[in-house]
Amino acid sequence: MQSLCHQLLSLLFVFSSLQLHQLTEACSCALSHPQDAYCNSDIVIRAKVVGKKLLKDGPFGTMRYTVKQMKMYKGFNKMQHVQHIYTDASESLCGVKFDINKYQYLITGRVFDGKVYTGLCNFNQPWERLSLAQKKGINHRYQLGCNCRIKPCHYLPCFVTSKNECLWTDMLSHFGYPGYQSRHYALTRHIVTRTRAMPTRGMTPEKQSLPPVTQRYFIGI
Repeated sequence: MQSLCHQLLSLLFVFSSLQLHQLTEACSCALSHPQDAYCNSDIVIRAKVVGKKLLKDGPFGTMRYTVKQMKMYKGFNKMQHVQHIYTDASESLCGVKFDINKYQYLITGRVFDGKVYTGLCNFNQPWERLSLAQKKGINHRYQLGCNCRIKPCHYLPCFVTSKNECLWTDMLSHFGYPGYQSRHYALTRHIVTRTRAMPTRGMTPEKQSLPPVTQRYFIGI
């Protein structure tokens, strides 16, 4: 009987270990250019985190951070002012941890039932660590390219599959992520007007307007 109990306890320990390993490996995020993070977010703000409270819901709970909003860059149609940010309390479930009364953060997130949720897969950084180009992008430039698609290139050869795409090649550099394009470039579109000369007899050729062409490319900002 003792042998049977010992075997059952051993099996329970192994099962629990496997479950814990799966849980700790649960959070996995694809790399995202800051412009993609901006465009795919409902809310983008700069705020200082001034408090936190653990809410007892679910197995690990939800962390509610109280923030002092400094500026809203995106999300006016969702809410006028953000007072609380919600995230999973466990990092294994992609919960993000903010320092209290230390930094002003750039915080991006989605809105559900009137609450702002964020996590490790969102773009959340201390404002002082952003490059000047990233700050300009957040203020204005990123929104101009939200109808374009940034396609990550992890290994060569890389190809775009539509005119709406632009290759993001930071992952090919030995410097890794975040790379130069992430910190200094934004994807934008530029409309090019075109004309062509129409042949005429004994006269100066006339110019005929052609449909404009939209070009998309990364530019330094």
